[in-house]
Amino acid sequence: MPGFQNKTVLVTGAASGIGAASVSWLAAQGIGRFVLVDLDAERLERLDTGRETLRLAGDVADPELWHRATEGCDTLDLAVLNAGRADAAPLVDIDFLQWRQVMAANLDGMMLSLQYAMRAMAASGGSIVQTASISGIKAEPGTAAYAASKAGVIQLAKVAAKEGAAQGIRVNAIAPGGVDTPIWDQVPMFRDLVDQEGSRKAAIAALGRMATPLGRYARAEEIAAQIGFLLSDAAATITGTVLVSDGGYSL
Repeated sequence: MPGFQNKTVLVTGAASGIGAASVSWLAAQGIGRFVLVDLDAERLERLDTGRETLRLAGDVADPELWHRATEGCDTLDLAVLNAGRADAAPLVDIDFLQWRQVMAANLDGMMLSLQYAMRAMAASGGSIVQTASISGIKAEPGTAAYAASKAGVIQLAKVAAKEGAAQGIRVNAIAPGGVDTPIWDQVPMFRDLVDQEGSRKAAIAALGRMATPLGRYARAEEIAAQIGFLLSDAAATITGTVLVSDGGYSL
């Protein structure tokens, strides 16, 4: 796909799941330099990009992390803003600390990473994709904190697209449905399903059959390729949009 040779890209939540798959996909397209961010310093260090790489271990909701990022790299061409966390609880049972942790990771962290990326693209333009979720569009019981944070991500992408257009900055969001990533392992319901089905793979397959007309969840590599399209010159007139990739779940 055209438009990636020798460019610099930021990927947050880079050490696993959609983030790691995006790093692999972009490396294969000829990216010149990576700026990679993740809480998991050990896993981040093990990630092999085959390219010049600035690795920043830390919390995307910490402004100090973005000061370090600016010192290490003050110009960007592309950004995949993917860091986040999951949670599940009925509204009446949500612990306020848990609510704040989800909002910090998914919304505060998105704002700070988006702010850094747009400042680094101001001189020459660029393309940004934010990882939202179908939960930010379709309501389901037990998803209040996660869903509210991802709805915020979607609206943030639209505002950023309008604000960045004059500088040639495109901002889009992707809203996956179920994807086979480690974020599921944080959800108590999923851990119960693993016990019931006998393995993690079987639990993911069972969820896909239950939840989607296509009968399966996405692989992280598939979402990474869709992110790549939105980043690319093939999507040059697309900004402020949300690509829903949910196997038909929201129909």
